[in-house]
Amino acid sequence: MMTASPWPLPLPRVLEILHRDAALEGRYSRAAWALLLICYCGLIFYLSDRSMVAVPDLFSWQDKFIHALAYALMAFFFWSAAVGAISTHAKLALLTLLFCAIYGATDEWHQSFIAGRDASLFDWLADITGALLLTAALWKRERGLLERE
Repeated sequence: MMTASPWPLPLPRVLEILHRDAALEGRYSRAAWALLLICYCGLIFYLSDRSMVAVPDLFSWQDKFIHALAYALMAFFFWSAAVGAISTHAKLALLTLLFCAIYGATDEWHQSFIAGRDASLFDWLADITGALLLTAALWKRERGLLERE
């Protein structure tokens, strides 16, 4: 028996809507997505520069979930900014993961210099996991669209 989703739309449908809207006849250009990516990276840097970010503790592993979600969003922004500029989806997926992994590593390194923060291999792995899951969903979606054509 299928359980009801807590979200109004299932995640694959949300990704489809977001990505379809991003590709509509130049309505959102790659430059706009790149600017959004840069601003988002700046936000992550800003939050990482704080000695403490107040987040209510709701469940165990919440920190890793937030890391994964944050880097999944980063992967979406990178993918949307680069989708027309990179020749194959395999290269796009690899570059998306590489970008997120490198940014995540530098973010953890940056946190090692902030009082009250520390660098964590597990946070970095959560970053990569979030980026990987979202990139895999986008790649699968793109492959499915190409097969339908």
